[in-house]
Amino acid sequence: MTDAPISMFTRRIAARSVSPHSRARAVAVAAALGAAALGGGCANRRAVGGTTEEPAVERRIADAMYAVLSADRATYAREVVDRLQNQDKVLRAGEHFRDEKLLPLPAQMLRMAAEEIRKQHHDLAVALLSEWPINRQNAAHTDIERAGLRAVVEHPDRPYTGEEVLGKQRFFTAVYADKAVSNACVDCHNKHEDSPRHDFKSGDVLGGVVIRVAKM
Repeated sequence: MTDAPISMFTRRIAARSVSPHSRARAVAVAAALGAAALGGGCANRRAVGGTTEEPAVERRIADAMYAVLSADRATYAREVVDRLQNQDKVLRAGEHFRDEKLLPLPAQMLRMAAEEIRKQHHDLAVALLSEWPINRQNAAHTDIERAGLRAVVEHPDRPYTGEEVLGKQRFFTAVYADKAVSNACVDCHNKHEDSPRHDFKSGDVLGGVVIRVAKM
């Protein structure tokens, strides 16, 4: 674990204790996400010494959470933001959506979902980070976050995983590629005055979705 200052997201995790009841709820969440996402198929297994080994339950939970969160976000970006803003041109999305009565941006929807997860499950946490953050607090702060963001740019089709200790709790941490799934994502990053990059294209990696699951 790095000695560098850690984000508000990370500090919240470090301050928590994980009860057996919370652990049980985490497993229940994973089970509810579906057997296919939880590693029931061969694609989620890995060969070890000529045998097939199931991934750890924390990895299976993280994979399932990412599958659901990314599908929800892609659907919202395509069917709500792109349709209403870019096709029908009846309502646009913006970062000050409450004050200006706009649609939330797809990234904001994911962060609001992450906050709901944090409230309900103390041993699960989600963050959306980037090497090119529009808001500096969404930059990497831990060694795994930094290494993970670099790795998913090079290999966007596989997550970067590891373990880290935050506070007194050990976490399984996975970083998944956050891709520009719609024109709304590309336009937001390229046109924002605070964005460090203005050359993103559809399908490019914008950053990473960081999912932490407390070790059981």
